[in-house]
Amino acid sequence: MAISNDILSSTLRILRDKAADQLHRTTPLLEQIESQGGVITVDGGSKVNHPVILAEHSNITQLTTGYEAVGLGVADPLRTAEFEWADFCAPIVITKKEELSNKGERAIIRIAEARLKSVMGMLKREFEKQAIAGTSTVLTDLESLNGLDAATGWFEEVTPFTGPQVNTVGGLVKSDFAASWQNQVASASDDFGANGTQAMSKLMIQAQTYAPEGSMNLILASPLSYEEYKNDLQQNERYMSATETQLDSGKLALAYNSALMYIEPNLGFTGSGASNKMSMYFLNTSLLHLYYDSDAKFQLDDFESVSGYASRAANIYVRCQLVASHLASQGILINAEA
Repeated sequence: MAISNDILSSTLRILRDKAADQLHRTTPLLEQIESQGGVITVDGGSKVNHPVILAEHSNITQLTTGYEAVGLGVADPLRTAEFEWADFCAPIVITKKEELSNKGERAIIRIAEARLKSVMGMLKREFEKQAIAGTSTVLTDLESLNGLDAATGWFEEVTPFTGPQVNTVGGLVKSDFAASWQNQVASASDDFGANGTQAMSKLMIQAQTYAPEGSMNLILASPLSYEEYKNDLQQNERYMSATETQLDSGKLALAYNSALMYIEPNLGFTGSGASNKMSMYFLNTSLLHLYYDSDAKFQLDDFESVSGYASRAANIYVRCQLVASHLASQGILINAEA
């Protein structure tokens, strides 16, 4: 007897939760955001509105006698960055021919499970491509950390305060908020051996100076810059568990100043019209967030027969968006490929 659409749908929903969790665990950016409590689920809305930190909120009053008037002047009233949702879906399809060639309910489930893993893997790769480099031709509504190519990208190569940085992120023009909404920049000047670790140290210090909370805990590096850093460490090389207290895949990562460093294949690019290569992202993920719509967090439709085709299919729906609370606590290392 053929497995019914209802049973197939309910079984895949159980497997979907595991696959979605694995997607987060195997994507360093998402894993670190989630570990910092930055995954936020909301109920609908036409846009993502997120409160941001742009300046000191109020002034301090010293109480010498206890009778001083408390200054209630507010320097930074509540502001929100406004982001568009990124909506996308992908189908899981099983043909009648595949079902006839793989008799038995368990065989059909295995096919559906394999298709589910394939779809989730595709979503992971496309998500990383857009979030890191802004080069996806599909998920163009998803925010990108790459600010070299698009006027809405987060990280620019211009040194803050001197440029200034002019992109618009979350509806806020970066040049209007230099101390909070402009990312840090350092360059290895195409000679990592001479300048790399010094530039990395500069980024850490600059970002920590402006960070309202936390510190840089994640470094995403292009393959070449990762290799340059690894070679530069030589006998001083140290490793730490990339999963810390989580016992999953047991993968190892290099670390710098307690921040985990991962290879990110989508880095190492030169933006159109830019003169520098984007080598590393230095991220404080306590100030980054990922929003999901509660009704589209890898929502799986019921399997249904496809009209005009000898197959049945179910769509996976996702509505999400990357947002930032603060950009001055984030940074980029450029020209660290040699």
